[in-house]
Amino acid sequence: MTDVSKQRLLLATRNAHKTREVREILGAGWMVEDLALLPGSPEVEETGATFEDNARLKALAASPHYGGWVVADDSGLEVDALGGEPGVRSARFAGDRADMEENRALLLQRMQGLADRAARFRCVLALARDGRVVRVFDGVVEGVINAGERGGGGFGYDPLFVPSGGTATFAEMTAQEKHALSHRGRAMMALAEFLRTTA
Repeated sequence: MTDVSKQRLLLATRNAHKTREVREILGAGWMVEDLALLPGSPEVEETGATFEDNARLKALAASPHYGGWVVADDSGLEVDALGGEPGVRSARFAGDRADMEENRALLLQRMQGLADRAARFRCVLALARDGRVVRVFDGVVEGVINAGERGGGGFGYDPLFVPSGGTATFAEMTAQEKHALSHRGRAMMALAEFLRTTA
């Protein structure tokens, strides 16, 4: 069996925020690396129709360049009143070159006057090894879109999202509080449990 205390995992992303979150979620027993380790790895165009499609694309692109477990995350925000948008285009909601501040501003603009604020964050993880996807994990957290931004933590749409049963946005929570509730935290815990019991 692999020594779990030294389990290595490549996160197929160049998003430093995601890498930091995964390291925080998994804790000190894991060595989480990302695509900064593989400067020659290909850029992947996220052409999938679903989060799972995109996660699989990214995992399969990185796996041949790394001798071990590779996990790719695709995640985003689904707003009921917008027919599930921004969905798989969450990072590009306001345009392919938009930043998250512009994405949040467009979301608030589109939500003006809407009574239905229901939304959810969804995360899908594709775990690959030796050029094939071994398992897919997902995590969902339900909530609502706040009328304005609150909080200085987190990233992405965190300042706008209040999980069900709470009053604070993800951006107002400590990292530990957010990870205990979040879509990525739930998916990563399922993945970690799988790896703990896998040689």
